[in-house]
Amino acid sequence: MSAPDVVTARAGLADGAGTGRAPAARPVRVAAAFVVALVVLAVLSVAHLLQGTADLGVGELLRAVVPGSSGADDASAQAVDVLLASRLPRLAAALLVGLALGVAGTTLQSVARNPLASPDTLAVNAGAYVAVVAVAAFGISLPFYAGGLVAFVGGLAASGLVLLVARGGASGPTRLILAGSAVALALDALTTVLLMLFQQDTVGLFAWGSGTTVQSGTHQVSLAAPVVALGVAATLLIAHRLDVLGLGDDTATLLGVDVRRTRVLAVVLAVLLAATAVTVTGPIGFVGLCAPVVARLVARRVPGLGRHLALLPFAGIVGAVVIVAADVLLRLAVPAAVAISVPTGVVTTLFGAVVLVWLARRLRDGGPGAATTAAGAHGAVRSRAWVAVVAVVLVVALVAAFVAALLLGDRLVLLGDVASWWRGTAGDEVSFVLDQRWPRVLAALLGGAALALAGSIVQAVCRNPLAEPGLLGVTPGAGVGAVAVVLLVPGVGIWPVMGAATVAALATFALVYRLAAGRRAAGRAMASDRLVLIGVGVSAAASALTTLLVVVVSPWSTNLALTWLAGSTYGRSLDQLLPVALVLVVGLPFALLGARTLDLVSLDDDVPRVLGVPLGRQRLGYLTLAALLTAAAACAVGALGFVGLVAPHAARALVGARHARSVPVAIGLGALLVSVADTLGRTVIAPSQIAAGLVTALVGAPYFVWLLWRSRGSAGA
Repeated sequence: MSAPDVVTARAGLADGAGTGRAPAARPVRVAAAFVVALVVLAVLSVAHLLQGTADLGVGELLRAVVPGSSGADDASAQAVDVLLASRLPRLAAALLVGLALGVAGTTLQSVARNPLASPDTLAVNAGAYVAVVAVAAFGISLPFYAGGLVAFVGGLAASGLVLLVARGGASGPTRLILAGSAVALALDALTTVLLMLFQQDTVGLFAWGSGTTVQSGTHQVSLAAPVVALGVAATLLIAHRLDVLGLGDDTATLLGVDVRRTRVLAVVLAVLLAATAVTVTGPIGFVGLCAPVVARLVARRVPGLGRHLALLPFAGIVGAVVIVAADVLLRLAVPAAVAISVPTGVVTTLFGAVVLVWLARRLRDGGPGAATTAAGAHGAVRSRAWVAVVAVVLVVALVAAFVAALLLGDRLVLLGDVASWWRGTAGDEVSFVLDQRWPRVLAALLGGAALALAGSIVQAVCRNPLAEPGLLGVTPGAGVGAVAVVLLVPGVGIWPVMGAATVAALATFALVYRLAAGRRAAGRAMASDRLVLIGVGVSAAASALTTLLVVVVSPWSTNLALTWLAGSTYGRSLDQLLPVALVLVVGLPFALLGARTLDLVSLDDDVPRVLGVPLGRQRLGYLTLAALLTAAAACAVGALGFVGLVAPHAARALVGARHARSVPVAIGLGALLVSVADTLGRTVIAPSQIAAGLVTALVGAPYFVWLLWRSRGSAGA
């Protein structure tokens, strides 16, 4: 059988939904699918042109577009001005970027043979965005094509790292998403550092970073159109090779396809399209995931549409439909005067999060922890002497970190000054510095300890060494609640913020847990893969909602929101430390007394039940405690990530997996990590500061990627 026949047969089997019979391709039905998609796109485009701050009707727009139409000259001139200056450029950008992202996402999914691959999950958008921001931060003004080249290099480097760690997607969707999320979080942290340090040079890039179709004329679109056209045409030229690649590497090689060269070329073309889209509108989230998913769902019912020569352009049209529909829905839901400042990417990210959750729920249940049992999940067996040495070293390190945090910062303080301040005999300048500094030092220590304890609990209950409150949606959920209260009720006290963060954290994790459990009975385990993937999707939705709140409610407070979301101890007072201190006082004894229960819960479902442990009630209680710890830590240090991942994992590596040993060590490591990160952030570029959460992300994300890299050969990831 020739290669085209093999590919046709395979596509037919897919279209036949497992009937074992390959239905013949029907050009009429394929053409009908394209016509329907184009009609939907045309209707949405007309609706898009009719929306805006200027009150223009269909008749006025027709008179402006159709030459020789009768009507008032002033009205026609006004309609022409509105069309040319605002609405047509915005629509053109939506259509062009949707086409580019739809084709790019389909190509990446085919290369990785993974329905969750996209420019977002492979960190292409994050890499391109940080490259663009870096250029702007250093005051370099580049022409369009040079800026596009910078974005292309950034996106290609990021996606290459993700594919390398995830073995090209062959290790399964969970590893791909985890690797992409880790790389994207590290790059986002670097981007936030640049946005905060170079505010004047990067003004407006915060909202642009969520993706906006607002354009100032058609200049950028006209420059990007030839690049997109070239990229789409080149992708269509290798469409047949992508079909053959779907048969498997061995079969493709036997049929004469150079698998490695095809993969490299396809990834380069996909990154080119995604980078061009970022250059025009910023990183519009999840369009490259949604469009291919919708296109492939349609292709299942339309024989012949599953072949890439038809699937690629169809997915491009669907991508345009997604962005235009998002714009239309946005301006229906939000007043026109406000909608112009709301990023379109917020809506597409919410839609994409729903699609990601839906795909995750369809994953085959590999059993608890099947997919993400990375090296170091259980730790080595250590002697009591070794544990004692680790404890002593950790205590010494914590004391040293505490002292260093008091001494270092934008102003160097000596030990004698600290002693004088403690006795109340220090000068006004030293007293002012230390009065401001010591609440920050305590905030870092307490916040880090709370996040580490929450991470230990989450990893035990979920039986997933790569889980942490941030990846499971708890931290972003707490952020939504806290930011909403802070922005909607300015000057509110810490307890309402704590209450909102706690309720939002509990609600978010309850949603993640319920979606991951599916139809399982209460208290039974769910696939660890599904839990992590759904957590990533819900986290993306929570982050999009936070951006929406900031942009709509208080766009002038962008830097304040950035500082809080990045995780910072800036301006902390004793009132803000009280919630986290109280939760730790209650939660730490509860976790230590229940250490044996955590040991049993982290094994499987059967052993705890045999020993009489009420698994459902215990799991609910521990996860509630983890949510409370995360919310309290958010009040102290903001939405700080990766501490709940790194500290428990490092503790298990040092003293073993028994929670009676690992929990105290994890708490000490978490406090040490955040304290050192905060001290470095206050010292390295003083008098400017880097938020502690950005430092922990820049450390934690590479550590996370290393964990995935080290466990590349383990099955099931």
